Amino acid sequence: MSFLVRMISVDGSLTAMAVDSTDIVKEMQKIHNTSKVCSAALGRTLTAASLMGSALKGRDDTVTVRFNGNGKAGSVIAVSDSGGNVRGCIGEARVDLPLNNKGKLDVAAAIGTDGFLTVIKDLGLKEPYIGQVPIVTGEIAEDITSYFAISEQIPTVCGLGVLVNPKTEEIICSGGFIIQLLPTAGENTIERVEKCIEKIEPVTTMLAKGLTPEEICRTVLSDFELDVLDTASPVYRCNCSRQRVEAALISTGEQALREMAEDEKTEVTCHFCNKKYIFTPEEILGLIKK
Repeated sequence: MSFLVRMISVDGSLTAMAVDSTDIVKEMQKIHNTSKVCSAALGRTLTAASLMGSALKGRDDTVTVRFNGNGKAGSVIAVSDSGGNVRGCIGEARVDLPLNNKGKLDVAAAIGTDGFLTVIKDLGLKEPYIGQVPIVTGEIAEDITSYFAISEQIPTVCGLGVLVNPKTEEIICSGGFIIQLLPTAGENTIERVEKCIEKIEPVTTMLAKGLTPEEICRTVLSDFELDVLDTASPVYRCNCSRQRVEAALISTGEQALREMAEDEKTEVTCHFCNKKYIFTPEEILGLIKK
């Protein structure tokens, strides 16, 4: 079971959150049959979205994280609710790329750097909050850090990782952390954080050693005393339903529905969970009446 923790420093200078998203990314890989590099790209994005979602205050609030960098894998999208439960999709799930010059999965080539990271927060207001920044590296974590610095003016450190078996494509472990300074942070807080993160191991190394999300936070911020704010057990969760699909079909207009009704059947597949919804011509005509 995936596990997420949110913490705050005793001196009130920063917050830290971390998640073991292994089960979430395993479920994603099973649904989308992603290649190694696509598992890393979408897995990191899902992990980041889960952490960002957990910071939302409203029960029905959601955050959407979308990378559109014109990379080999196409657009990468993850949506999280305030419990950190996520769903996601990727344009081309079976892209296979050579390792980068560091011998790692080339997530940057899959994502691309010719485009934007867009974050959409639906907070139940009349209009959603939309922030957009140029993609910096395509490695996900650095781009999330850049988004918070530019769009929300919050000094942030983000670490993400997905470890994939190179032969079987099985997800071995996945997780991440986000550290953010609070307005009460003193002048030396940034220096203390920088010294802490200089010596940390990759997230997947810490997870492989058996560290929990709470232990990851305390390890990453070894110079700070931390208290737990709350915990959660997020899952990969799609909220699609036949009713939602009907509403989407109705939104296409009467003419489009009449054209669909000429087919023997209309099949709609959810991009997030691959569930298929079948409509007969009679059901399509019934939507026109609605």
